[in-house]
Amino acid sequence: MSRAETVRFRHSQALLVAAVIAFIGALPLATARWYLLPVLLVPVALGVWAWRAGTDADARELRLRALFGQRRVPWARVVELAADNRGRAVARLDDGERLVLPGVRGVELPRLVAVTGHAPSEPAA
Repeated sequence: MSRAETVRFRHSQALLVAAVIAFIGALPLATARWYLLPVLLVPVALGVWAWRAGTDADARELRLRALFGQRRVPWARVVELAADNRGRAVARLDDGERLVLPGVRGVELPRLVAVTGHAPSEPAA
């Protein structure tokens, strides 16, 4: 695997389709009265979040993206990667902080670890 390779994890694109349908459905309500126009901001925000939010990983770092902003976490700070009881991927950092990785499911952890270039360690008994 090349060191410049970036693996992207995103939420289901069905969310983007749902945002478009919600926008079209909200148009009659929003155009009925001028003060209802901000109703259209909800499906727009959902669409932008569905398009943007997720996790990007390369050999150097994890990049967690949200609706506004992003957070970069170097692999050196990641102590453990695991799946929680809801099937989401969680990273535990060296200071004890737990980060839920947006767009990454627990079953995708091997693909996430593979991008680091290191072999995964065996879980403790």
